[in-house]
This record gives sequence, structure tokens and C-alpha cells, in this order.
Amino acid sequence: MASHSLPRLAAVLLGAAICCLPAAPAAHAQSGTALKLDSAIQIEPLDLNTILHGSAAKPLILQVGSKVLFAESHIPGSEFFGPAAPPDALAQRVAKLPRNTAIVLYCGCCPWERCPNIAPAFQKLHALGFTNVKVLHISQNFGQDWAQKGYPVEPAH
Repeated sequence: MASHSLPRLAAVLLGAAICCLPAAPAAHAQSGTALKLDSAIQIEPLDLNTILHGSAAKPLILQVGSKVLFAESHIPGSEFFGPAAPPDALAQRVAKLPRNTAIVLYCGCCPWERCPNIAPAFQKLHALGFTNVKVLHISQNFGQDWAQKGYPVEPAH
């Protein structure tokens, strides 16, 4: 890993740590919802990285986690639609897309079993009729399960 990427990696890990601080009671009620998602709709980081480097059509990648984490580092080409986004932003973004559009959601703020963001975003897309939605299975956090593995990242522009 190049020395110039170490500060970025440190920022990613710090952003993940901040995101995992104890939530307020209302938000805490949703924690653990990622665990309820069937493994059939999950995609592993290695598999998504392979798709991103292949010649096949790329999915729409939506980061549904912390704005701080997204600003520090995210999957190239991904778009932010996390809790800090306007309430109807996700629905507006996908409104004109065919319902079979390949979409990958990811968060990466904290361990999978505590993620409060993935399941609500998945459920919203499912309720809108989307049939080809996958969730990126990030077992610990974005820094450890994506950035430290050398998969592509970019800072917000």
C-alpha cells in the first residue's frame, strides 16, 4: 500500500468508528436489521470487485451509510443515499429506472449484525418494485472489508 493512501485509510477507519458509536434510542431500534436479509441477496466484496473490473454492465451502486464515511472514501461511481439524504431522494433517484435494474446497496459503517441502514434501503427498493437488488456483505466495516483489501476507493468530489 502506498504511503499516500495511509491517511485515507485512517480516515475511512475513523469514519467507520464514528458511525458505530451507540445510536440514539429511536435509531437503535433498527440496529441488527442487516442480519435479517437473506443470504441470496447478498454479494461478497470480492465478487463485486470482480464485477467492477469485468466487461459486463456495472450495477448502480448506492452507499446508504454515513455521509462522513462516504466523503472520506467510497466505491468509485457509487452515489450517496444514506440517512443524511433527503427523505425521498432514493425513490426519486430510481423512479425512472426499469424495475429489473441491477442495484447494489452498501453501508460499511459498522459490523453487519449492527448495521441499521442496509435493510431499510433494501425494503424501500423492494417496495418500489425493484427485483434485482443486492446488498454488499461487509462483515466488519468498509475500511477492513473493502479498502484494506485493495479494492478501489475514491474520496467524495
